Amino acid sequence: MSSKASLRYAKALFALGKEDQNIQSLRSEVARLAELLAEHSDFREVLLTPLHPADERKTVLLQVAERAELSHLLKNFTAYLIDRRRLIDFPEIAEEFSRLADEDEGLLTAKIRSASPLDEEREQRLQRALSERTGRRVRLDIELDPTLIGGAIAQVGDLVIDGSLRTQLGQLRATLMKGS
Repeated sequence: MSSKASLRYAKALFALGKEDQNIQSLRSEVARLAELLAEHSDFREVLLTPLHPADERKTVLLQVAERAELSHLLKNFTAYLIDRRRLIDFPEIAEEFSRLADEDEGLLTAKIRSASPLDEEREQRLQRALSERTGRRVRLDIELDPTLIGGAIAQVGDLVIDGSLRTQLGQLRATLMKGS
């Protein structure tokens, strides 16, 4: 779950990217920088540790950004995040930015909690059903949930479809209780 600040920064970066009409290239740059921060603990530590003066952290960031061929826009944005002490939120900002870019393309992400792995055919059926229900293209983000007895729970935005065995059994029980 992203913080309100992360969402605000992601929206600001997205708006700047829209002005430059380069959302897709900016999206790949944001993902590359998030990956660098995740994979290189020394780099992450230097940038996120307040013991290092902000100017030093910005210098290191700019050196890495040059090698990674990041745009002027992303360099300035991340330098601003350092000044605001918000670079620590970059992974959440990157996630929100990606979600905004998906929405802009008409693509929704459905979070699926499943009791067991889904084969390719079941994934495709679920994806088609969710696309028909929402009227938009849907990408599945599937997570195994051992707490589910069986079935799956899908969430697309505010829409939740609970196809878990526990819920189905509860509905059956309620129906049987009404009939007695």
